[in-house]
Amino acid sequence: MILTSSAIAAARAAGEITIEPYDPARLSPNAYDWCLGDTLRVCDTDLDAAIPTPYTETTIPTAGLILEPGVLYLGVTHERTGSETYAQFLNGDRTTGALGIWVHVSAPLGHQGHAIRWTLEIRAVRPVRVYPRMTFGKLVFLHCLGTSASYQLHGLKYAATTGIDISRLYEELAGGTT
Repeated sequence: MILTSSAIAAARAAGEITIEPYDPARLSPNAYDWCLGDTLRVCDTDLDAAIPTPYTETTIPTAGLILEPGVLYLGVTHERTGSETYAQFLNGDRTTGALGIWVHVSAPLGHQGHAIRWTLEIRAVRPVRVYPRMTFGKLVFLHCLGTSASYQLHGLKYAATTGIDISRLYEELAGGTT
C-alpha cells in the first residue's frame, strides 16, 4: 500500500518517517519530490566488479554542470530519508526522464530502518545541464506486511552509508580487492 501525501505528512509528524530537510510543498499526491544533492562522483574509466570503482568528485556549481552521455555519475539526494515503519521506493520522475536523464534505475528499494541520503546512479542520453538541489525524482513510502526487520540490524554492507557510496560488490567476490 502506498502512502498518500496526507499520510506521509501525518507519519512524519508522528516520527514514523524521517525527511530532512522537509518541505511540505514538496508533497505530491502519493510521493515526496526529492532533490539532487550538491556533489557528484564521476566514474569515467572502465569499471571492474572485483575492485573499488575509481572516481573523481565534483561539486555541482550553482550555474549547473553538464552531464555527458557515456559517463556514469554517482550522485546523492539532498534529503536524508528513512523509516522503521515503512519501506521506501525512490526513482526519477517524468520531469528528469523527459530531459534524457536516467536516475536510480537499479536499486529503488529502501528497506525499513535504513535512514540515508541515497546514492544515485545517473546517466544522460544527451548532454544535459543539472543544478544542485533541483527536483530530481519522487520518493514513495510503502506499508509493509509481516514482521518488521530493521535494515540496520542485518549488518549489511551499506548499513553505514552516509552519502555517495561506490559499488562494494568487490567485498563479495572471491579474489576481490577490499
